[in-house]
Amino acid sequence: MKLFHHAMALLLCGLCVGASAEPLDEPLKPLPAMPSQDARHVELGRRLFHEPRLSINNTLSCASCHQLDKNGADSRALSLGFDGKPVAVNTPTVFNAALNFRQFWDGRVETLEEQSNVVITSPHEMGSDWHTVIERIGNDPDYRRDFAAAYPDGVTQANVQQALASFERTLLTPDSRFDQYLQGNTDILTLEEKYGYQRFKEYGCIACHQGVNIGGNMFQKFGVFGDYIADRGNPTVADQGRFNVTGDEADRAVFKVPSLRNVAITAPYFHDGSAPTLERAVDVMFQYQLGRMPSAEDKRLIMLFLTTLTGQREDKP
Repeated sequence: MKLFHHAMALLLCGLCVGASAEPLDEPLKPLPAMPSQDARHVELGRRLFHEPRLSINNTLSCASCHQLDKNGADSRALSLGFDGKPVAVNTPTVFNAALNFRQFWDGRVETLEEQSNVVITSPHEMGSDWHTVIERIGNDPDYRRDFAAAYPDGVTQANVQQALASFERTLLTPDSRFDQYLQGNTDILTLEEKYGYQRFKEYGCIACHQGVNIGGNMFQKFGVFGDYIADRGNPTVADQGRFNVTGDEADRAVFKVPSLRNVAITAPYFHDGSAPTLERAVDVMFQYQLGRMPSAEDKRLIMLFLTTLTGQREDKP
């Protein structure tokens, strides 16, 4: 009988251990594995990402606004373009941008390759043109040699765009504590953080912030229960959001829902950078998107949960 009880205890213990390692069946999912890519393309993309010669006056690189040593974005409400003037919208983090279904706040392009074209040729951002870029990169003997080794046709617009996108696809931030929780390590979160996730679901935040990127996979009107932009004042053309792309009145003030990954370290928030703190952003979301305000305790718990979404930078090929 003692042997029987001992065997049953071992079996139950094994089941418990196995259960703790089983992924949770939740609407949010952990980050996928980094895609396999040509390391030569990634390395060229890394160099180009930090290359100020992509801008017309050699002053601005992708990394100038997407600061990889910080949060993949810019701490300013509005980044400065090549001419030192503020651009129209807040710089979103480049971390996990490869998982977004579209790029830019207004979703005007679908791919990272298209995104680099828009930024490089934008009269407000890098202000350059592809003839100038290809000439500068092609005249650099190191770039010329390495592009020739990585691409049959060497330095071309398509190859520069592809290399940049290859590097950006490595900018995932896996292994957040919440990812580890979803993968079955249920002890990694505190009880209060788990309650925060529960409140996040119960209040309806998860209706828009969903999927592997906890956002970035749909459009939504900014201001469902009130006109945030009117209340903020001084409306701009950029505040019209997706309307500027489609001309459809239903798309006025509609934006791509941002990812909440690393949200605790990517202030300021929203397309206009108008929320300087995470607490302010949460208040605005409740008032204007959900139409109700949480208790102070529920808000505190949700903010605790949001801090668990900070991942580890992983940008190596």
